[in-house]
Amino acid sequence: MSHTLKPLPGGLRPFARLDHPREVIRQFTPNWFAATMGTGILSLLLPQLPLAGPLLTPIGEALWFFNIGLFSLFSLLYAARWVMFRHEAGRVFGHNTVSMFFGTIPMGLATIINGCLAFGIARFGEAIIPVAHALWWVDVAMSLACGVVIPYLMFTRQEHSLDQMTAVWLLPVVAAEVTGASGGLLAPHLADGQFVVLATSYILWAYSVPVAFAILSILVLRMALHKLPHESMAASAWLALGPIGTGALGMLVLGGEAPAVLDARGLGEIGGAAAGIGAIAGLTLWGFGLWWVALAALITLRYWRAGVSFNLGWWGYTFPIGVYTASTFKLAAVFDAPFFWLAGTLLTIVLATMWLVVGSKTLEGAWTGKLFACPSLPAKG
Repeated sequence: MSHTLKPLPGGLRPFARLDHPREVIRQFTPNWFAATMGTGILSLLLPQLPLAGPLLTPIGEALWFFNIGLFSLFSLLYAARWVMFRHEAGRVFGHNTVSMFFGTIPMGLATIINGCLAFGIARFGEAIIPVAHALWWVDVAMSLACGVVIPYLMFTRQEHSLDQMTAVWLLPVVAAEVTGASGGLLAPHLADGQFVVLATSYILWAYSVPVAFAILSILVLRMALHKLPHESMAASAWLALGPIGTGALGMLVLGGEAPAVLDARGLGEIGGAAAGIGAIAGLTLWGFGLWWVALAALITLRYWRAGVSFNLGWWGYTFPIGVYTASTFKLAAVFDAPFFWLAGTLLTIVLATMWLVVGSKTLEGAWTGKLFACPSLPAKG
């Protein structure tokens, strides 16, 4: 039974635009996990706001719990799809867009792991640290797999062309650097294995960032030659900010933790160098991100003037802005610079506004069933 749109009687019946409620499972795709990325990063940023942070911490914690529920629900729905519609679910590996969203799963989980440190320790005590540690290694495995398996499928099974390329190519690759930055936050909370986590995190950063920047170079060429992608991919202009912001955040966080971890192994000089490299690299990448923010803003204005319809891709407005904001707050702490505190505050306000807009539209689309439509399934006919 395939996905069809039906008239919505009064807007009261859930999934009214689906032939049957089980279509929610049949049409479920990894794209939905982008909502956990946007929700998770907002939850982590609210407590970092200067002055208002302590007041907003309970809201951030509530969003963290809500995000755990979302991630659990989405995991159950996607697992059910593989159980109930295994053959159709397998089509995702051949689809040149939907398959990219596998990267959103480990990135969404990373925000939950970071929330365990930001909120869970105060709420549940030190006992939550081993849970976060175990989940982090699961995240490592998923991000490593996404970073190489999806590109391999691009090279061997899928059909791609330069004129059809978009920034979604970044999603499976960037997952590793997100996990690496998360490892930098986790390391200081560990009694044992700090060096292993720190070293793994640096490897994850290197596993991701150079490949992501290579894709960014191709993306600039693609837009120069073939102009902007279709309006349905309007939010993809912001996805490029993801690897830039996370790359900066990773260098800052890992550099900040390296001196203590490496000094314990008699490598204090290397640790000091890592801190300096992290600070300068973070500042430099933030500057690159500033250029992309300005470019993406202009592109977005052009799309919105022409009118764009909502789709799940709009979550692409949230997480990239969020990680860039996180790197901004980290720069503010490292350099004790009021400018970065102000910039981070303004970016957080933009992020919260976008989250409210995109979240409300997602809730409406989920209730009606309109957003449950898997592009990898054959069209009815």
